[in-house]
Amino acid sequence: MLETNNSSNELSPIPGKRYFTIGEVSKLCGVKPHVLRYWEQEFPQLKPVKRRGNRRYYQHHDVLMVRQIRSLLYEQGFTIGGARQQLSGKIAHQDASQSHQIIHQLRLELEEILQILKR
Repeated sequence: MLETNNSSNELSPIPGKRYFTIGEVSKLCGVKPHVLRYWEQEFPQLKPVKRRGNRRYYQHHDVLMVRQIRSLLYEQGFTIGGARQQLSGKIAHQDASQSHQIIHQLRLELEEILQILKR
């Protein structure tokens, strides 16, 4: 269950470092290291860099992802599968939104070209 009584807004700020050990991420996110290792298997979005001796090094975006997963599971009550779907849906929605913006911009540019050609 929860490792601390902190909610996500009470978690300490993420320091401006490039890499974090699993112990540091555990403290920053309020979850035990074995939970982080399990989440790596369950969430394809969570991929810390592995170095010498299979040691994990998390980057800033990984810490944010852990906090997001923690929020979905512990605060919003999602199951692992539901949280995975939620994260995939957000990424798909962002991709669709970007594609829509690109298509809109492309259409405007093509209409401008058409006006130039009509002259």
